[in-house]
Order: sequence, then structure tokens, then C-alpha cells
Amino acid sequence: MPERPPFPFLTDIVPQVPRTLLDIAHGLPVPRVALVNAGSETALQGIREAADHGLAEPVLIGDTAKIRETAQAIGWDIAGLRIDEAPGPQAAPRAAMLAVAGEVDAIMKGQIHTSTFLRGLLPAHAGLREPDARCGHVFHITAPGSDRPLLLTDAALNVDPDVETRRACLTHAVALARRLGVESPKAGLLAPSEDVVAAIAHTGASAAIAAWAKDALPQAVVQGPMALDLIWSAEAARIKGYDSAVAGDADIVLAPNITTGNAVFKLMVFGMGCCAAGIVLGAKVPILLTSRAQKSAARIGTAALGAIAAAAP
Repeated sequence: MPERPPFPFLTDIVPQVPRTLLDIAHGLPVPRVALVNAGSETALQGIREAADHGLAEPVLIGDTAKIRETAQAIGWDIAGLRIDEAPGPQAAPRAAMLAVAGEVDAIMKGQIHTSTFLRGLLPAHAGLREPDARCGHVFHITAPGSDRPLLLTDAALNVDPDVETRRACLTHAVALARRLGVESPKAGLLAPSEDVVAAIAHTGASAAIAAWAKDALPQAVVQGPMALDLIWSAEAARIKGYDSAVAGDADIVLAPNITTGNAVFKLMVFGMGCCAAGIVLGAKVPILLTSRAQKSAARIGTAALGAIAAAAP
């Protein structure tokens, strides 16, 4: 049988770090970043890239012998860096302790499963968040050839968020957008339709969140429910007779659940060649969720986004 061609919806575009994101980060103090389970080559290369770009002062947490062995293997002199012995499941709680004590400004995922990583950081007893605080993940996504970001929340942390959690995710995204220089961020609340449909519970929830935001987030323009074509295209809104200041000009997309948000994120990265940097907000320090599948641009972008969030008052 002849060999099948590459899957036609994948792109071969190599993502690029948006210059404006780096410029903002470079104007801020360099954060001390704790790398959790730092012993793998991929993890050390990621924090090394961040350090080389002036985006992180590394604090390496994990099996000290393994960290030194791997650093030597990749030719990185770590003699001047802080290394904390906390192997395996001890690493994430140790990073939380350092953050609570004010000894690090951000925490980065190393060679550790995301669920294990977050279980060591986000429970109330870890001290990284107030008992009633809700965290949310935000992707900063830029298309090839453009520095204008779209902030997508939540595509990586909250599985099926309730209205309060979605409000918190929106609040975090609005605050981050303002840190990025967007004075009045525009947010679209993603749904399959702009109508409230009884059979689709999150359409009604989106309408309720949009109504709440009028008073709770006066610095933002929030509209929903909105289908993705309306969020992205002013022309689609015109054709459908949908009056919206957000349509075709959104800075933020609030996903109804992790499946929807994750699908949008992966379509933009693997199908469009976008650069996606992602962090968790709502804890005392930003949490950088890097992945072995991420390319260099996404890792550097995540470090830059972490530096920007870490500098927030």
C-alpha cells in the first residue's frame, strides 16, 4: 500500500515566542523559579532556557545526585544554583514550602505527572492558596506572525467548573490581560450558541456570568454565551445580526469545561502553529505547567508569562 500523506490538519509551522511578551517580562525583576523534580534532561533544559533568556533564577528541587548527573550530561554548570534535596513525591510540597516562606517567586513543573504536581501544591494545607480561593489555568496564545495574544481559560486544570470557578478563571484572565497592557479586556464566554438553551446548562451559566461581570469586572467587556465563530469573527456576527463589541476583537475566551478548552488550545497549536504559554493563577505564586511535548518557544513563553504574573502586586 502507498504511504498515506501526513494528517492534513497538522501544520509544520514552527511556533515563535511573541516579542512583546518577552519585552514585558524583561522589564520586570527576574523571578526565583522552583523546578519540581528537576532531574530529567527535558526539565533542566527548560529551566536553563528560561535562565539564559533572563526569565528565571533557577532553584532546583529533587534528587540532588540525579540533578547534578543530568546537568553534567547536558553540559550545564549549576555550581552557583540552589539545589534542594526532596526526591519524588517530596518535591512539590517542598516547593510549596519555599513559596510560602517567600524564598521562591514561581513554581515550574519538571519530570512529574501533572496530577501529582498539583496535588502537592494546591490543597489548602500546602499553604499556597487561601481556603476559599479558586485557581485557574490560562493559556497565552499567539498566532504565527502576530504578537496579539488570546487568553484561553481553563483548558488544563478545572475539569467541569461550576459558575464560581468560572468566575474566578475569568477574573484571573482579566487581571493578566491588564498586566499585559490591555486596559479594557474583551471576553467571550464560549458556547455552541449565542442563545440560552435549557438542554445546554452552560449557556445559562455563561449568561449569568456575563451579567455578574458587569458589576464585578467593570474594567472588562464580557459577553456570552457566544459561539466560537462569533468570538473570532466580526463578519460572522454581522451576518447573524449579533450586536457585540467582543465579536472579532476578543482578548479572552472562557471555556465551559476542560474538554472544550483543551480542544481549542490543541487545534491552535497543532493545526495553526500558534505559540501557547500556560500558567496556573490564584495561588500565592504562579505555577508554570510545562510539558515534554512543548516546543522551545512555548517553554520560553511560559517562563516569560510566569515572570509577568510573579511581578503582580
